[in-house]
Amino acid sequence: MLNYFNYFTEIEQRFQQRRGSLLMLSTLDWALIETWRDAGIPLEAVLRGIDQAFDKYDERQRRAPRGVRKVNGLAWCAQAVMEATEEMKEAAIGASKHPQEEQESGFEGESVARYLESNAGILAGAKLAAPADAVAAEVAARLRALAAEMRVTAGGSLGTQPGNMEQLDRTLTVLEEKLFAGLMTAAPEAELTALREQAARELAPYRSRMQAVQIRQVEQQFLQKRILEARNLPRLSLFYMTHDL
Repeated sequence: MLNYFNYFTEIEQRFQQRRGSLLMLSTLDWALIETWRDAGIPLEAVLRGIDQAFDKYDERQRRAPRGVRKVNGLAWCAQAVMEATEEMKEAAIGASKHPQEEQESGFEGESVARYLESNAGILAGAKLAAPADAVAAEVAARLRALAAEMRVTAGGSLGTQPGNMEQLDRTLTVLEEKLFAGLMTAAPEAELTALREQAARELAPYRSRMQAVQIRQVEQQFLQKRILEARNLPRLSLFYMTHDL
């Protein structure tokens, strides 16, 4: 399992470095990074795309310094990231994967178990409207069961087995989707409408640089992130696990 723990932070740092200022990424930017991660786009491709986009931007700025608008969002680099991804795919055709390219996940079994139990506790204590409350309770119970399995299997050394960690993260993704579906059903119509309108407004300047499928994915990620944040609920993927657990 590729260690995605630094996936977001490295992209954020490269974007800020190339932009030349510590512009905080927006919720929309984070949603876009999540679509790249979920699509399996390598970190190297994203960083290369950001560099290529800003190389072109810097060249235009040198030619017409007063006629180039400041880059205000990561979505401005979306097309370049897709192009860099295709370039890497073409370059990799026929190439064999070397063993040294495999990386350990960096997750210890006991730390993962505590992470699962922590999220279970938050979900169990959340005050949610029906049917989200029942779904949250079901997901919390499943998380506790997974934590128990984590401790039993190989004495908690599951974190050293990449295939098992990949399977666990897929399970967590399914649980998060189930939770999100319950939250969507329980959410007021006005809230959902406002969030969709906000996503549309923020995406408008970048639509020409993004594919239709990517736009839909970002809108969905944006909506999911905001609904969870509004209810103080955690993301469940192992990516969001901090090493201090």
